[in-house]
Amino acid sequence: MTRNLLPALTGITALTALTGCGGKTAKPDVPAKPMNILYIMCDDHSYQTISAYDQRFIHTPNIDRIAADGVRFTNSFVANSLSGPSRACMLTGKHSHANGFTDNTVTFDGSQQTFPKLLQKAGYETAMIGKWHLVSQPTGFDYWDILIGQGMYYNPEFICNGQKVQREGYATNITTDLALDWLENKHDKDKPFCLLLHHKAPHRTWMPDSCDMELFSDVNFPLPDTFWDDYEGRPAAAAQEMHVLQDMDLVYDLKLADKENEIRSGSLEGWGRTMYTSLLSPNQKAFWDKHYNPVIEGFKDSFMRQTTRQRSNMSTSQQVNESTCLEVMSPANGGMKADKQKLAQWKYNQYMRDYLRVITSIDRNVGRVLDYLEKNGLLENTLVVYTSDQGFYMGEHGWFDKRFMYEESFRTPLLMRLPGGKKGDVAQLVQNIDYAPTFLELAGVPVPEDIQGESLLPLLQGRQPKHWRKALYYHYYEYPAEHTVRRHYGVRDNRYKLIHFYPATLDGIKVKDNIDCWELYDLKNDPNELHNIYGQRGTERLTRRLQKALHELQVQYHAPELNW
Repeated sequence: MTRNLLPALTGITALTALTGCGGKTAKPDVPAKPMNILYIMCDDHSYQTISAYDQRFIHTPNIDRIAADGVRFTNSFVANSLSGPSRACMLTGKHSHANGFTDNTVTFDGSQQTFPKLLQKAGYETAMIGKWHLVSQPTGFDYWDILIGQGMYYNPEFICNGQKVQREGYATNITTDLALDWLENKHDKDKPFCLLLHHKAPHRTWMPDSCDMELFSDVNFPLPDTFWDDYEGRPAAAAQEMHVLQDMDLVYDLKLADKENEIRSGSLEGWGRTMYTSLLSPNQKAFWDKHYNPVIEGFKDSFMRQTTRQRSNMSTSQQVNESTCLEVMSPANGGMKADKQKLAQWKYNQYMRDYLRVITSIDRNVGRVLDYLEKNGLLENTLVVYTSDQGFYMGEHGWFDKRFMYEESFRTPLLMRLPGGKKGDVAQLVQNIDYAPTFLELAGVPVPEDIQGESLLPLLQGRQPKHWRKALYYHYYEYPAEHTVRRHYGVRDNRYKLIHFYPATLDGIKVKDNIDCWELYDLKNDPNELHNIYGQRGTERLTRRLQKALHELQVQYHAPELNW
């Protein structure tokens, strides 16, 4: 069965069949020209680093063009804040439990229904270019050229329609080149297109293009207000391993692969050194060394040589009682004893500078694509979408990465430009399961009943649906895994959020270090989610209401209720 949807006014099957005045039947209009779809998605692009959302860190004029000429969704979220699962939700319009790709340890079932397959059947030419990250090969695409796995920033390997090929250069530029080449030389211009343009950037390890390496070098970013969060009342937040200070690797993440091998940083160090020694060409290494060698020397002067000199002049008791220093540093920090505040500030700035340099490259390349569409008369017949597979922490709570249902990773940027559509903000709660039905309705393709998302087309057209959702469902599954974020699910409405961290089992056996607890937040009075009010006197009625809403969503989506 399919949903009974009116065909979109801009879709392939859009016809006017209205009765005119005086009882005469109006002549059907000529079908509108099918609307093209350009879906640009980055990996780990935080909404905080798009100036259409937040102007504290960077100016992104080209991404902002989409917002200026279209819609900025101010309450856009994901269903599972992890790369592969998020992509599966987007392709299928279904939550992770329904599409089968719950975490990055599984393989996406490419035989299942996806929106590219449905568009393809309706006469669209479909293409997938860039980061795929779903293990299985793409299906439902007339053309695909994807990065292998996570992809590399420099000289990456691709699989082009099944054929492996390595391309020299910078991944963001190469991916854009491939997309423009497909539009210009490979696309059948007699057909409408749906192009998925997926960038690797700004995924860890934030390796900037050679032309951007000096950007932000003179900028010092203050630590976020919540950087030194003590996680009181939030055991799952305390148990994570994604803190900038303790867990961000000096060599792998922060590029301190010194030639002398004096900077040691634990299990990720080898990967960090390989990125430099094996992946960069001699010319690329020259650019790299010009920028990072002074950074490495500055770090050694500030934290290794200086600390050694200071400690040599201290008595044993002074060294033991040095309360401002880390007594036992993590392997990520080379086991150093250093001033926590100073080292945290240094690592945070290094992280932010590289991350923002990578964003600069994305924005520049988005501009290239928009310019191509405009020059070739496609901009006024193409839905342009810009989003990320999830949000990301820019030091909030002391963190990098994502995964949690807390706002910075749960919330994601979403900008859409529909020719002739609404301009301005959309405040309704939307989720990445909504993209598939949006594209289908835009194309005039019936939306299958089993798709769990809702079409955003009415919102893009400036309409106000009477029965829009009042709450969102979220579920994160990947534990035990990198960063040790515990499994959890929850519900969020326009003001409150209820989360349940629940025990994980493998082969029926409970995993050690499990956490079983509930968290409740009032996002109006506590937007930083520092105060878990679950169980506090006076919250009983609110808790029951949210638990009821959570149960209703789990029933609606046929999601596991996990005996809570």
